[in-house]
Amino acid sequence: MTTGQTSNAPESMYRNTEGLGVWEHRGKVAAVGIGHSPTARRWDETPESSLGAWSIMALRNALEDAGVSPDQVDGLVISPGSLGEPWSPRPVPEDFANMFQLTDNPNDGLSQMSADFVLKNMPELTNVNFTMYGPGCMSNAICVAAQAIGDGMTNTCLVLTGRNNLAGRYGQYGANAQDTVSGAGQFTSPWGPTGPTGDALTFSQYLRKYNVKKEMFAPFVVNEKRNGLMFPEGFFAQHRPDEVIAIEDYLAARWIVKPLNLYDCDIPMCVSVAYLFTTAERAKDMKQEPVYILTHATTRPNFGIWQTLEGAEASTDSTARKLYDGSGLTPGDIDIENMYDGYTTFHNYYLESLRWHGVGKGDALHFYQGDISVEGPHPISSSGGNSGSGRTRIWMHTDSIQQLQQRAGQRQVRIKNGRPETAVSGGPMPQGGDFMIWSTSPD
Repeated sequence: MTTGQTSNAPESMYRNTEGLGVWEHRGKVAAVGIGHSPTARRWDETPESSLGAWSIMALRNALEDAGVSPDQVDGLVISPGSLGEPWSPRPVPEDFANMFQLTDNPNDGLSQMSADFVLKNMPELTNVNFTMYGPGCMSNAICVAAQAIGDGMTNTCLVLTGRNNLAGRYGQYGANAQDTVSGAGQFTSPWGPTGPTGDALTFSQYLRKYNVKKEMFAPFVVNEKRNGLMFPEGFFAQHRPDEVIAIEDYLAARWIVKPLNLYDCDIPMCVSVAYLFTTAERAKDMKQEPVYILTHATTRPNFGIWQTLEGAEASTDSTARKLYDGSGLTPGDIDIENMYDGYTTFHNYYLESLRWHGVGKGDALHFYQGDISVEGPHPISSSGGNSGSGRTRIWMHTDSIQQLQQRAGQRQVRIKNGRPETAVSGGPMPQGGDFMIWSTSPD
């Protein structure tokens, strides 16, 4: 069993360059198990619902879902950080310390996860000899795990991310808690911008460039919320099942940073999610139907203080080219579209760059005026994304796998020619993210 120092994946494991051609491991890696913890708006500060406890729960649920015994697992890839306030320098709670084997990092299991914490507290993982971090979010970890399996570094790999939301005002830590500010932040922070400020700027440019109205965006957000309420693993389905919104509710919502309003912003929450990946050969014998990865792609564009619309579109265009080049597919081959929506307006740029269902530049808001429900001909973002289920950056991946395994429940998409066979997912932002294409077939 590996313990001790685990490193971030090297840049060589990411497909961050255009023109690489079909991924050398196309169809050789498969997802076979999904494990979710419950969700919560904030941590209640009990050890049983801590990030550590829920992460272990998610990992064990993924093993059970795949029908794999812990001793078959030889790899562990984790997105180690959370999206909320770090725990340190608060003292580790006594009841937490009594429940878990702690590491040298006081944040472990409270506001971030390490491979060492997992292995110390899951003694059943006796044969793990490969660990690596995919920092940022699950999208990064998926790319790392897929490449690692393809390269023969691991054969059966658990992939984990966790999100925690501690008590207090979100984001009031680090540089935001200081009396002075330095670096690039000196040009923005003193003027009071919030998280979506940069993307409000981009969307304002979009509205002007393509001569469309903010009101035309409402059907997309309403549909996201509806899909989220059909996602039993999600926050709103578990805690606010009656929170149905209509177009009128969206249009009446208070501004956060105009033209983004309350419903354009996701809410921080607590959850842990794990997947089990393995080789295509081993996947044939698993409990669940395998879902194969045809390619993965990474885009890390350069930009100034904020990304402009031109930069966002160039970034998502590059992502689309990498995905189609690496998978060998074309826009008409993609059945399920599940790109990120952490601020809802991101989705427009991804959708138009992918040219899904013929959507081109400036067409997205017109497209939303049609039937985009999971029952209709254009079942866009069937997961409901962060908007529909809370800030985790995982719903698009879980839904893509479930859709292709035909176990998405009320959200299950039925395409014209039968069951969906391919899906695209990934994120987070045009400012930088990781993406993948899934398929029911390795070919």
